[in-house]
Amino acid sequence: MPTNAPVNLWTSSGHATDYLGRADSIPHRTEGEATLLEFIPANTQRILDLGTGDGRVLALVKSELATRETIRDGHAKLEAVGVDFSPAMLEAAGKRFAADSSVTIVTHDLDYPLPSWGRFDAVVSSFAIHHLVHERKRALYAEIHGLLNPGGVFCNLEHVASPTPRLHQEFLQALGLTTETEDASNKLLDLETQLQWLREIGFVDVDCHWKWRELALLVGRTS
Repeated sequence: MPTNAPVNLWTSSGHATDYLGRADSIPHRTEGEATLLEFIPANTQRILDLGTGDGRVLALVKSELATRETIRDGHAKLEAVGVDFSPAMLEAAGKRFAADSSVTIVTHDLDYPLPSWGRFDAVVSSFAIHHLVHERKRALYAEIHGLLNPGGVFCNLEHVASPTPRLHQEFLQALGLTTETEDASNKLLDLETQLQWLREIGFVDVDCHWKWRELALLVGRTS
C-alpha cells in the first residue's frame, strides 16, 4: 500500500496524460460525480475546484447549475476558479474553458497554503487531495473552511484507504492495477479520520454520501 512518502509524479506530462486517457474507465466514477452534484447549492455564484485536472468535475457542476430553474436567469453571474499545478492538466483545462469567460484557471500546488482568491459558495475536489501528505490534508481542509461563505459546501470525491490490505488488493484488481503499477503519488488515508477532521475544523452535516471500495464522497457544510 502507498506510504506517506512525499512522492508526486503529477508534474510529469506523461503521468497526467496517462491518467486522462483512462479517467472515463474508472468504475462507478459517474455515480460519485452525480451524487456530488446533489450537494451543490442552487444559489451558488462562486465555486472553487481544487485539483481541477482537465476541468471534468467543474464542467459538470457548471452544467448542473445551468439547468436548475432557480438560477437559470442568473447563470451568467456564476464565477469559477479551477486550480492545478500539472502543466498537462492546466493545458487541458485551458482548452476546455477557452471560450468560457466565467472560468479562471490558475496554477497552484496544493502542497502549499491556498492564496487569497476570495470567498466561495462551494469548493469541490476530485481525486486530488489524496496526493498530499496527511498533515497537509488536514491543513487544507481548514483553509477550505475559511474560504467558504456561511452555508457553503465542501464536496471531496476522494480516493481513501481500505481498512485491510486484502481489500486494497481487491480494489487494485478492479482497476486492473497491482501494487507495482498503482500511483506512487498516492498517500491514502482512511475515511473516518478525514470525516472527524472535518467535524473538528467546524464543518457541519459531515458525512460520506457515496462510496465504492476506495472511492468516496466526503461532504461538509459551513454553518
